[in-house]
This record gives sequence, C-alpha cells and structure tokens, in this order.
Amino acid sequence: MNDILKKIACCVEFGKINKTSPYPPNMKDQDGADELTKKALEEGINPNEILENALIPAMAIVGNKFSRNEIYVPQMLMSAKAMKNVMIHIRPFFQSGETKRKGTFIIGTVTGDLHDIGKNLVSMMVEGGGWEIIDLGVDVSTEKFIKAIEENPKAVIGLSALLTTTMENMKKTVIAIKEKYPDSTVLVGGAPVTQEFCDKIGADFSSPDPQGAVDYLQKLVS
Repeated sequence: MNDILKKIACCVEFGKINKTSPYPPNMKDQDGADELTKKALEEGINPNEILENALIPAMAIVGNKFSRNEIYVPQMLMSAKAMKNVMIHIRPFFQSGETKRKGTFIIGTVTGDLHDIGKNLVSMMVEGGGWEIIDLGVDVSTEKFIKAIEENPKAVIGLSALLTTTMENMKKTVIAIKEKYPDSTVLVGGAPVTQEFCDKIGADFSSPDPQGAVDYLQKLVS
C-alpha cells in the first residue's frame, strides 16, 4: 500500500484529525487526516483508492475494536472526526459521479426518541464503509422515513431506538415501510433492540454494534 494511504489509515484509526490536533499525544505536531488526504489527492491518488485502501480498512479496525470493548465511545468519536476530515476532501468526487458509492443508507431515530449517539456512530461507520448517508435526525416520523425512501428508492433504511417505550414506534414504522416497499431492506438497532424483536416486527437485520451493520451492508453489495 502507498505510504501516504497507510498514514491516512493510521490517523483515522487513532483519531488524528489534523496537524494542530493534540490527540493522540504520540502523534503531536504530525500531519493528520486532513493534511494527508489533501496531499494524496495532489499527488494524483484516486479518491476511490483513499476510500478503499485507507478509510474502509481503518474504520473496520475501529469498529472491531469497539465490538471487543478495546476502545469506547470517546475514541470512536475521535476516529469519526478524523474520518470526516478525509471525507471533506473526497466527497466532491462522489457527488460529481467521478467516483461511485456502494449505495445509499437512510438513518434516523424513531418518533418520540431523541437519542442520537448510537445513530451517529452507525452513520459514521457506514459512511466510512463507502456509503452515502441520509441522516434524518431524531424523533423521525414514519412519514418522513417513507418520503426519504420515495426520494431514494434503492436506499437501505436504518432505524434506531434507545427507549423501550419507543420500540412500538419502531415496529409501526417498519410495518409501514414494508407494506409500501416490500422489497426494501430495513436495519434496526439500539440498546433494547434484540434479534428476536427484529424478526418479530419484520425487519431484515439487527446488530448490537455498528460494525455488524457495516458487515451486513457489505454483504448486500458484494
């Protein structure tokens, strides 16, 4: 792998955002994800190479570490910030159609639920896995999900709920989506959500951690 791609991957894995970022301490005053991605593009490295050979592998490492409780939410968020600085530079190439995304992923926290950390972590991991994200935010009505699917007919949908009291709203939304779009793929997640609940409400997949969602999406397009 190109040396600069290895450095970008390292910055994303350990949350080195840019040169002025003090975190992690052992990378102080070194170029971060921001400077290195800019330099890679200036050197003529294809944006898709940056995505496939730096960003996706690094985010997979981060996701697996999180799954194994080797890192926690603060470290994940630092990696997310580093990843976003890479995306700032390569996103225009995807938007222009010069480089292709793997697909579109619509995500939101269901009606009545205002929690967004889990949703944001999944969004970050999925985007780092090469997908376009449409984040509908929190307290998202069934109608808003349906409208987003109408506008993005081939998208995969992700629903999040952190409260047992809002799981009923998740159920209603999944049923409504499947009634209108029977071929749609719906992922559900959140602390109280189990595979048993997922199966019961007719969703396609549930994972206790973000990396599980990324792995499932990868299988859909492979």
